[in-house]
Amino acid sequence: MIATKVENTNTLSRRDTTISIAIIAVLFFVFGFVTWINAILIPYFKIACELTNFQSYLVAFAFYISYLVMSVPASRLLKRVGFKQGMMYGFFVMALGALIFVPAALTRTYLTFLTGLFTIGTGLAILQTAANPYITILGPIERAAQRISIMGICNKAAGILAPLLFAAVILRATDSDLFKQLPSMSPAMKDAALDELVQRVITPYACVSVVLLGLGLMVRFSKLPEIDTERETEEVAVANSDKTSILQFPHLILGALAIFLHVGSQVIAIDTVIGYAGSMGISLLEAKVFPSYILTATICGYIIGIITIPRWIRQVNALRICTFLGLGFSLGILLFSGQVRLLGHTSDVSLWFVVALGLPNSLVWAGIWPLALTGLGRFTKVGASVLIMGLCGNAIMPLVYGYYADALDHRLAYWVLLPCYGYLAFYALYGHKLRRWSR
Repeated sequence: MIATKVENTNTLSRRDTTISIAIIAVLFFVFGFVTWINAILIPYFKIACELTNFQSYLVAFAFYISYLVMSVPASRLLKRVGFKQGMMYGFFVMALGALIFVPAALTRTYLTFLTGLFTIGTGLAILQTAANPYITILGPIERAAQRISIMGICNKAAGILAPLLFAAVILRATDSDLFKQLPSMSPAMKDAALDELVQRVITPYACVSVVLLGLGLMVRFSKLPEIDTERETEEVAVANSDKTSILQFPHLILGALAIFLHVGSQVIAIDTVIGYAGSMGISLLEAKVFPSYILTATICGYIIGIITIPRWIRQVNALRICTFLGLGFSLGILLFSGQVRLLGHTSDVSLWFVVALGLPNSLVWAGIWPLALTGLGRFTKVGASVLIMGLCGNAIMPLVYGYYADALDHRLAYWVLLPCYGYLAFYALYGHKLRRWSR
């Protein structure tokens, strides 16, 4: 292992801190680009691989379940090699996952696609376990939500571009007619058409693999400093003197559940909005922009957070406002209906409540992380891995939604958002304050 200089955040100059934040911002852009492509992959594979709603949401399941499986091994890797080399290995694993799409497309094998997605998710689990605590402790804790909001803008900006660029590469203007003709085609013609459709992913994912490999090398040779999270202040050391397990921090464990429900509710909005629009008769070629609308609303929330936190509002109060807004918009999806025309689209008003969820979702992640990591000291890396495990909510919650979308309908299935935002409100109000389990 190549030796890396370990820094304390207090010793970093302002210039070094700014450069480090810029490098991590690039990483978050990549996270977003690779992650939010799933929004277009779900309906795309549903057609190309002839899937049900439930089966199509296995895209999200395979991608995000890796966070549950790999987060603890990722924390052990980081303790051994440090943040910097850990990020490099994460990019290399992601590059391998993207490359798996090539044989998957050549054989039109959905299971192989899911294997590739799981591998990409594994690499992201390593990267997220490193990058999120890194940006949280890279400066004053009271400004952590502000820094995370900047990362969120990079992440969601990539998310706006990813579905649009990916759709531009793999979809054709004539595909709407093709999708209508598929049911009436002979088996041989249908197989040939679907093979051609799914093989369009080969070139973009081969290019993504090369880019990810290059980014891993860039991080390895960058000036990104290694940060020491094992050193504790005297106050934290005294508070943690009797702690032997990460399970002894209730605010962290409850925070991991909050992350689970937050990311699950966020991905439900983004990854289901195309399908919900389709249930209203809006074509895939038109509906492809709705995930970008949600992410644009999220970026607006991040900008508000950057401007107002902590100057005018504490990050915990921003978290409380966002959780209650999310609860209100979720009720709006279920309770309000009627045709409206916005941004050139004629649709039910409930679709725009789904889009509006992007705004309150913006500052929930940024609010939970600093609250959950406060006071962990030498347990920070393991604590971060526990929080990253919560990202498996992205895997499980869309399947819950998909089940009810098949059993009921797309709109009624959004009831699953209500308990999510209800718990998030509980954590924002009370759960983050718990430092010991009651006896």
